[in-house]
Amino acid sequence: MTDRLNIALAQINPTMGALNDNVDLILRARRQAADLGADLAVFTELCVCGYPPEDLIVKPFFLDRVDEAVARLAEATADGGPAMLIGAPHRMDDKLYNAALLLDAGKVVAVRLKHDLPNYSVFDEKRLFDAGPLPGPIDFRGVRLGVMVCEDMWTAEVTECLEETGAEILIVPNGSPFDNDKLDTRLNLAVARVTESGLPLIYVNQVGGQDELVFDGASFVLNADRSLANQLPPFAPDVRLTRWERRGEGWVCEPGPVDQPADGLDAIYGAMMLGLRDYVGKNRFPGVVLGLSGGIDSALSAAVAVDALGADKVRCVMMPSPYTSPESLEDAAACAVLLGVAYDTVSIEPAMTAYDGMMAPLFNGLPADITEENLQSRARALILMAISNKFGPMVLTTGNKSEMSVGYATLYGDMCGGYSVLKDVYKTTVFDLARWRNQRRPNGALGPEGRVMPERIITKPPSAELKPDQTDQDSLPPYDVLDDILNCLVEQDLGIDAIVARGHDKATVSKVWRLLDRAEYKRRQAPPGVKITSRAFGRDRRYPITNAFTSLI
Repeated sequence: MTDRLNIALAQINPTMGALNDNVDLILRARRQAADLGADLAVFTELCVCGYPPEDLIVKPFFLDRVDEAVARLAEATADGGPAMLIGAPHRMDDKLYNAALLLDAGKVVAVRLKHDLPNYSVFDEKRLFDAGPLPGPIDFRGVRLGVMVCEDMWTAEVTECLEETGAEILIVPNGSPFDNDKLDTRLNLAVARVTESGLPLIYVNQVGGQDELVFDGASFVLNADRSLANQLPPFAPDVRLTRWERRGEGWVCEPGPVDQPADGLDAIYGAMMLGLRDYVGKNRFPGVVLGLSGGIDSALSAAVAVDALGADKVRCVMMPSPYTSPESLEDAAACAVLLGVAYDTVSIEPAMTAYDGMMAPLFNGLPADITEENLQSRARALILMAISNKFGPMVLTTGNKSEMSVGYATLYGDMCGGYSVLKDVYKTTVFDLARWRNQRRPNGALGPEGRVMPERIITKPPSAELKPDQTDQDSLPPYDVLDDILNCLVEQDLGIDAIVARGHDKATVSKVWRLLDRAEYKRRQAPPGVKITSRAFGRDRRYPITNAFTSLI
């Protein structure tokens, strides 16, 4: 009977569909684990293909290549080095499963199938996978390992089955995406499973960005007494050895490093950096270009881009109109200097004149209105797209969740672009993040120390500057009021009476609800962006465009 076991936690960043690259990444991590003295390296959910694979795994020829990749990984374990517990789609009896595979001595020695398939929020696994049976433990070198895949830990059933069938250590490979409430939820659920079973638990989570999702890593180990024995860093790959010893009737993990998990603004900013870095890098863009208006949204977006990619991969463009204030010109230029980015100025006034002339026969005698304002926004989008086409950088949009919620954005104008880091960030949080970033440089940031934007960008009233003396509050409630109402409507699904009971004006609540639902057609055409909250637009909140319910309000 084995009394000691060394288990490496391999918190890696796979790329969706890059099977050869992912195999190489897994083998590099295994070599690190071998150098550390590991008997077993535990990897993340579906790490061979990437997670979540969505309809990519519907293609049989893709699954054929996955099988080839698994065989290559299994063959690598014939060298006598560490065994590997990997995640991969697995076909069996004309069904497709989300599986954990134990590879050892040159072959697949055990398979465990995900039992509890999530089908809520960003997850659609019941559409893609079959549910596996309740699992029993895997015998690995005399130790009974209770393997449960991600969601299997979120309810008690699988843990109970493993404990009753003799498991000694629980191991949970995960692809658990970030949101700003998730860290405590994961830890609390893990503690519940440890408490119920009396068994220690290893939680290994993927790290990296995949379209709108960010996986924050922060893998950990809990001993049977619920003490935190080890925790890996957030938002960064790592391979960490954990040393285990049989004591009496159970197993204990020796105390190791406990990296401080990110929370609050630190976590939000880290998610935005990682989401953008991987979206740009994995899609092979040479960098990004964005409009730098002198406002807070574009300044914060530029700061995140520089921190994620480096100043040499960020290009900013000021596109003034006759309504652009001298303060905005000064602030945008100063922000570009602080960030150290390439900075260009392209006036849209000639385009405005041209559009006025082109449309004069149709608009003759009609007063100027929002149409002319939107033409300004769309002229700026054309400039940014032209730069993107000519030089290759992806256009980074700069709108925030408050604006996208109520449609305070121009379709094919400031919504134009390939990605948005603020898409799921309310305006009040934008202000908080800007102040926070001016006071500290985040871990892993490539941008400068100290201030990244002039203080006036944070303190002046927000304005689209599409007409004289315009401010956002001409059209919207104060942002602290708007954001609380939106949080009630979007994240909490509260009705009007419940929101009014919080102290809000009923007419304002009704107006915001109508604006929220009427803007759904715009949001369907918005670029992807980093998921930050528990209910982001797109993958989380899916509402019909044609929707007459608000007419009843």
